[in-house]
Amino acid sequence: MQLATLGGGCFWCVEAIFQSLKGVETVVSGYSGGAIKDPTYREVCSGRTGHAEVIQIAFDANEISFGDLVRVFLTSHDPTTPNRQGADWGSQYRSIILFHNNDQQKTANEVIEELGSHFDSPIVTEVSPFEVFYEATEDHQNYYNDDPNKPYCTIVISPKLKKLRDMHAEKLKAVRA
Repeated sequence: MQLATLGGGCFWCVEAIFQSLKGVETVVSGYSGGAIKDPTYREVCSGRTGHAEVIQIAFDANEISFGDLVRVFLTSHDPTTPNRQGADWGSQYRSIILFHNNDQQKTANEVIEELGSHFDSPIVTEVSPFEVFYEATEDHQNYYNDDPNKPYCTIVISPKLKKLRDMHAEKLKAVRA
């Protein structure tokens, strides 16, 4: 199992995307990339901790490559807007790839270059070394799957999942009957 740590706005949106992918074993919402030890949700939301809302993914590289994770990541949010995703704004919502090793750093930069021409503006996704991950509280985990009918889920997350199905259907887990 390998780890990937990504942030692309609200972690609830990014979490729901990656929970749907083949080869992804676990997805945990949390915080990373800042200076405050053990930040709370409220502290991160203030924008003063330096942390971004991120997810940490445990994945099987024999089923899905880190490069494919980055491709899905960059096409599931707007990587061209600094410190903003939709109505969420602030450095805690920045697009960020926190690499765990040199291969991930190289792959992240290659995929950003590969996909750059597909966007109207330059990709501003931060690529930085992973240092530490702080898990969010239980009420921030598995948000979409626990109640997909919440207004935030239907208005914000469901359209992102539709886009995922349209763009990356071959990478999705089989739907359980």
